[in-house]
Amino acid sequence: MSRRVVIDSLAFGREGGSLQGELPIATLTRLSDLLTDSAGCLAYRAVGRMGPGRRSQLLLEVDGVLALCCQRCLEAIEYRLDLHSLLEFVESDGDLTQEELEDDSRDFLPNQRELDVAALIEDEILLALPTAPRHDDCALPGSRQGSAAVSPFSVLAGLHGKA
Repeated sequence: MSRRVVIDSLAFGREGGSLQGELPIATLTRLSDLLTDSAGCLAYRAVGRMGPGRRSQLLLEVDGVLALCCQRCLEAIEYRLDLHSLLEFVESDGDLTQEELEDDSRDFLPNQRELDVAALIEDEILLALPTAPRHDDCALPGSRQGSAAVSPFSVLAGLHGKA
């Protein structure tokens, strides 16, 4: 998706629109601080439909691998992205019942005549990423695995009694 793809959220659902393609990871600028490498692409698929209450819905699927930075050892960690989101478009927040707000099976967005699909995909990825990605087993940077822990106060122990 090298060019900007924009849809009308209401018309896309009403007409049962469908989009699919690949999105270069390098174009996802808001993700760049979280990545160790921006090479590659993510595959996406967006399908429009009408949901309950005659509201436009968008089923969004994104698959691929992101190279995130491990928050423990600061090395790259491959994160398999398998995202499935159901988005329902509403006129305003006031149109939602308490029951709908508590329903975790879908998210609600305001109707938009010009919805940028790449920006929507990036938003959904940011929401799906772990807060602090980490390898299952790794060491802190600069630590030596297998060596005995040395106390930073060991030098002071040698000075004790020399004064």
